[in-house]
Amino acid sequence: MKKCKFLFFVLFLSFQVLAQQGGMWLPYLLKGDRETEMKNLGLKLTAEQIYSLNQSSLKDAVPQFDGGCTAEVISNQGLILTNHHCGFDAIQNHSSVAHDYLRDGFWAYSLKEELPNPDMVVTFVVRIEDVTSNVLAGTENITNEKEKQKKIQQNLSELTKNLPKESWQENLIKPFYDGNQYIRFVTETFKDIRLVGAPPSAIGKFGSDTDNWVWPRHTGDFSLFRIYADKNNRPAAYAAENIPYTPKHFFPISIKGIRENDFTMVMGYPGRTQEYLPSYAVEQIMNTLNPAKIDVRDAALKIQNSFMRKDQAIKIQYASKNSSIANYWKKWIGETKGLKKSNALAAKEAFEKELTEKIIKAEKQGEYGNLLGDFKTYYTEIRDYALARDLFTEVVLRNTELLQTGYKLVQLEQLYQNKGEQAFTERKNVLYKGIDAFYKDYHAPLDKAVFEQLIALYAQRLPKAFLPSVLENVDAASLTNEIYSSSALTNLEGFRKLLEGDTATILANMRQDKGYQLVKSITETYLKLVAPKWEEWNAKIAATQRKYMKAIVELSPKSARIFPDANSTLRVTFGKVKGYKPSDGVYYEPFTTLDGVMEKYIPGDYEFDVPEKLIQLYNAKDFGPYANKQGKMPVAFIATNHTTGGNSGSPALDAEGNLIGCNFDRVWEGTMSDIYYSPEICRNIMVDARYILFVIDKFANAQNIIKELKIITPQTKNKKSKK
Repeated sequence: MKKCKFLFFVLFLSFQVLAQQGGMWLPYLLKGDRETEMKNLGLKLTAEQIYSLNQSSLKDAVPQFDGGCTAEVISNQGLILTNHHCGFDAIQNHSSVAHDYLRDGFWAYSLKEELPNPDMVVTFVVRIEDVTSNVLAGTENITNEKEKQKKIQQNLSELTKNLPKESWQENLIKPFYDGNQYIRFVTETFKDIRLVGAPPSAIGKFGSDTDNWVWPRHTGDFSLFRIYADKNNRPAAYAAENIPYTPKHFFPISIKGIRENDFTMVMGYPGRTQEYLPSYAVEQIMNTLNPAKIDVRDAALKIQNSFMRKDQAIKIQYASKNSSIANYWKKWIGETKGLKKSNALAAKEAFEKELTEKIIKAEKQGEYGNLLGDFKTYYTEIRDYALARDLFTEVVLRNTELLQTGYKLVQLEQLYQNKGEQAFTERKNVLYKGIDAFYKDYHAPLDKAVFEQLIALYAQRLPKAFLPSVLENVDAASLTNEIYSSSALTNLEGFRKLLEGDTATILANMRQDKGYQLVKSITETYLKLVAPKWEEWNAKIAATQRKYMKAIVELSPKSARIFPDANSTLRVTFGKVKGYKPSDGVYYEPFTTLDGVMEKYIPGDYEFDVPEKLIQLYNAKDFGPYANKQGKMPVAFIATNHTTGGNSGSPALDAEGNLIGCNFDRVWEGTMSDIYYSPEICRNIMVDARYILFVIDKFANAQNIIKELKIITPQTKNKKSKK
């Protein structure tokens, strides 16, 4: 009996090792251990079917959406699915008080009704290959870090320009493992992208900021666009004669249903992770940097929300900005909470102790022995500079709009001083013509209230050694009134007037403006006292991090699963549909339904209102073929896939490569996965494909879209779609 128990334990342990979860893997490197792990979790496909150079594969249906999100192709006519929040800017730009697509939704019932979106792009990966030796050529004997990086940049520039590709393609070369490896991506970027459909915000943004990063979730976070191409199916700028793109592959959509412990896979373009930061960096993020950034955004959000709730026009103006600010504000709160709950700091310290032992065992002390001591020194020295940098970024560059516009003019004056009058004039003309979009969504009274709060916070939280003299013992209310009653930066006409006349006149007028004077003083102090020292210490940290990463890769066994940090390149992550336990006595199921929407429903509320038609469909239980076996309408589900920003809109796929959902968020307690992934509490959140189809079909009655899709039902034979 004991022997049987031991055998069972060995088999169980073996399975666990070969069926691990987490990690963000390059799709062209899945063959081997990763493919084995995925198959042991339930995958029915081969690695070749996920990424192939010679035939259509899943990667051909997963483009990057507009530079910061992911999308998936879901028809043979170039229809793509992404998140509502990824398409939010486009939906907002097409909206007005008279035609409020944010409030009412938008649906094109024919191709001619689809709305073009200037400057929106969608980028596919065609090919991936390692070019490390090419990039590092000639750097072997360079010991000076600055000179080494200069040579690498020269190589990158030449390779990007000269490596073979088609005329309509681009070369993109990215560093991996902190610069120890370089990978080339050959890409195709389509520039004619048109809005096809978006549910009203009461569905697509249901729960808004209150539910953001939270489970259970009931948000139908999706929107639809279409890729258009020229007659040769190649990328082209918007033109009336362009035709819907014919993809190499598109995803069938499964409504068979999902169960807990089912295999799931997410493909997409995760933006940035820092999985291999040392403990000193993690401590600084938890206790210094995140709290400061949270406080700034908390103050800005409270003021924005108070104005938006009172005025529909302001609500439309600030909808996108407010969402952007709130997103990472709440993420940083959850990240800090998760790092503490998972005891990430202790885990990092234990990892460092283990690595130190490996260095000693391998007799590599000469090369790697000082890494942790250097980290301790550098992170101690950079702390105040990093805090000052984050405060400058949050207050001046991101959350106070008058300071943002003033900073553009400071840069303009710097351009004149560094590059002369021609460069000044060219930038001035661009600013003069392009500033309209900014002031279209600007409300001076709101910004004034934000300014007063944030300038006081800046003066209070900034290390005193870096405080500009103009902010010493500042009376924030008095300063605010002085600036907003006189500065030309508070309106479009004033801003443009500052840029009229010859160069000498423009500079003189700018220098006399109270708002400009303040921004210039803050900026010059930052550039003199903070930026140079931050860059100095950060360069030392970067060089040490690169060596640290080299040691980790070199000294870790293959089973250690050392995946590269996210850097907005195509990745695959996989796991299981799974509930989780966020705290003692609490367990979250992995599924939500429309019942939960109705439970949260607050008539007329900014975040929890529900469209009348959705209420009618719910009351009539008119769910079409999309209900689950219990007769309820699925809305969202969670799994252990390792995702981050950039994975918004990513396809959630089943074991056969069918679309079962659209990734849009993570659970609050698991946002620390950018720094430390734990399968115990890290969960990604996906809107269920059945809810997406239900909204398109029953709510919007967009039968033209439904007919375009390949829908896998419980009766459909189990065949992998080629096209």
